[in-house]
Amino acid sequence: MITIEEIKNKLENSMPNAIIEISNPQEDGRHFFAKIIWDEFENKTLVEQHQFVYEILKEEMKEQIHALGLDTKSK
Repeated sequence: MITIEEIKNKLENSMPNAIIEISNPQEDGRHFFAKIIWDEFENKTLVEQHQFVYEILKEEMKEQIHALGLDTKSK
């Protein structure tokens, strides 16, 4: 089972200087919510921002993460 810390570390490694908060609202280890503020999201659509995050976690989303809600923005 993947942990909040593992998700956060993977995102932080791919998104330097981002502010990242991860939660597991259902406390089941499979449904997560991420709030990410990252300057590199500027001039990217919401869809592009989410695609970027999903690409980083694509392996984990195959079996370990059932759902990932996102709130992304540049500032």
